[in-house]
Amino acid sequence: MTESRFDVIVVGAGHAGCEAAGASARLGQKTLLLTSRLDAVARMSCNPAIGGVGKGHLVREIDALGGLMGRVADLSGIQFRVLNRSQGTAVRGPRCQSDKALYAELMAETLAGIESLTLAEGEAVGFHVEQGRIAGIEIRDGNGVSRISSRAVILTAGTFLQGILHVGLESRPGGRFDEAPAVHLSSSLKRLGLRLGRFKTGTPARIHRDSVEDSKLEEQRGDPNPEPFSFVHALRGFRPTLPQVSCFLTRTNDEVHEIIRANLDRSPLFSGRISGVGPRYCPSIEDKVVRFADKASHQIFIEPEGLSTPSTYLNGVSTSLPADVQEKFLRKIPGLERVEILRYGYAVEYDFLYPDQLSDTLEVRALPGLFSAGQINGTSGYEEAAAQGLIAGANAALSLAEKEPLRVGRHEAYIGVLIDDLVRRGTEEPYRMFTSRAEYRLLLGCDSVVARLVPVGLEKGLHSERDRPAAAMALDRVTRVDRFIEGLREIRLYPDRATLLRLEKLKIPTFSEPMSAWDLLRRPESSLADILAASESEMVCDTSMFNAEELESIESRARYEGYVRRMKEDARRLEAKEGVRIPSGLDFGSLSGLSRECAEKLDRVRPSTLGAASRIAGVTPAALTLLRIEIERGERRALAADSDPAAVPGFPVDANANIQPD
Repeated sequence: MTESRFDVIVVGAGHAGCEAAGASARLGQKTLLLTSRLDAVARMSCNPAIGGVGKGHLVREIDALGGLMGRVADLSGIQFRVLNRSQGTAVRGPRCQSDKALYAELMAETLAGIESLTLAEGEAVGFHVEQGRIAGIEIRDGNGVSRISSRAVILTAGTFLQGILHVGLESRPGGRFDEAPAVHLSSSLKRLGLRLGRFKTGTPARIHRDSVEDSKLEEQRGDPNPEPFSFVHALRGFRPTLPQVSCFLTRTNDEVHEIIRANLDRSPLFSGRISGVGPRYCPSIEDKVVRFADKASHQIFIEPEGLSTPSTYLNGVSTSLPADVQEKFLRKIPGLERVEILRYGYAVEYDFLYPDQLSDTLEVRALPGLFSAGQINGTSGYEEAAAQGLIAGANAALSLAEKEPLRVGRHEAYIGVLIDDLVRRGTEEPYRMFTSRAEYRLLLGCDSVVARLVPVGLEKGLHSERDRPAAAMALDRVTRVDRFIEGLREIRLYPDRATLLRLEKLKIPTFSEPMSAWDLLRRPESSLADILAASESEMVCDTSMFNAEELESIESRARYEGYVRRMKEDARRLEAKEGVRIPSGLDFGSLSGLSRECAEKLDRVRPSTLGAASRIAGVTPAALTLLRIEIERGERRALAADSDPAAVPGFPVDANANIQPD
């Protein structure tokens, strides 16, 4: 790297950093992606998989907004499964087992091919600030500390800030296995006045594939007709490019639990050596044994890490127990009696940035130009990190171009739920996305991602020139589905003898009044194929133009139409609140009747709208009413000032506010 000035610098090349750098560069900003090791770009430091319930939704959304994760996962996938297949489409989660080495390789190649993007190796040790705004970073190399200037910086340091690795009662500095921590950035952030906390995560042992006895395990095959993450690949009739493999399932038992209980005094988690808070929903095996003492066993998924490596991941037995204890209890698990351990499990403790210090663009409110994304914001998981990276990268670039930021609401995307939860509510433990976090999840199914977010990606310029035709084709398919549904609404079925006989033959309950094919499809016992057969209509009978996911989506839309309609009405009411903007300079402490607790929380988070304020924990309905009254009072003052500026004392009203009544 010979240049010393960029528009945007991204610090860290994990999953957040890759998406941030890609988004910034696609929007035309001269971008530097700085990593401590170029051979560790997009490394899967934990499980070798992308997606799942909630997480798979995020990957589809990233893809619809022009991001990279879904495409790379499709091309490096060695097993594809849709989780919750037997349930409604809203909660189904696409998941892909990846060849982790190939995933990292393909992501690095993809980034290298993006114009305006430079990848470089170096250690960031601090930030440069001029006149209250970020102006670049300081890096350390063989010649000492030097400066690289930029107009924006995106920090995606993952688990590296003051990282410490723990195995048993031994600990050493590290951000993850065989990688040094970032030891200077934490103090730099604290000098900037930012609040940091301490979290913990962990990973299980890696074992040799040939030491596993498959005959004692339950095999889990992938789906026979894999569904891709990327809408571009779906348009082309996706077929995996790599050989597909099976995963396997086994369980712990009483012997395993007894060994773990007997060695809790050697666990850094229970001996007090680890002070950071770990993920409650993904505990270590020793934590499971203690917290769920009544359970006789716990599931373990045995997952290959790639086609060209014997390394195998043990999903479900994350641990930081000593190496000898790990070996002892693993050999008591069915199928692992002859296990050969390639790398022992460990825990990592690290600093994170309390996310309520960020705006909904992921910019640090106290320091314009500094953005933060990924695990440093208190989240866990590749998908949550990548989603934040995309938003931060896009907003850094859009702000420099003086364009409107990229914002998505809770009713528009799981990405919106993720960011709103982080910046409004903060987090006291590593945050993971679940479909249950979304109050509008019937609007946010994977089958509706293209319709919801591809237009947003096109509008913001996040889709490359090469992908714009595919985006237009995908939206055309959405239109065709809508037209097909309108056709079903127009088909009338009458309770004549011939129709009733056809319904009886198809085992569909009959009816006594004329009804549309669409209304009949809303019955849970009906299927689209049966309805079309029963109608014998030539108006809408050709379903060959749709793939299996689209046909399932049509049936799902019929089943849940009433619920979706009510959710959309709720979402419209939410939008009305979101339209009521809070003046940026409003002094919450001066509002008569507002409790000190509410005022402090509002002042810390600085919500931009009344809707955002309503989602801050501890902000009461009474406080919202007071806020609304003050906003309207300020609106009246502003109107009076427009007619006679000398008559009204200044009031900090946002000139772009769009005040709407509920």
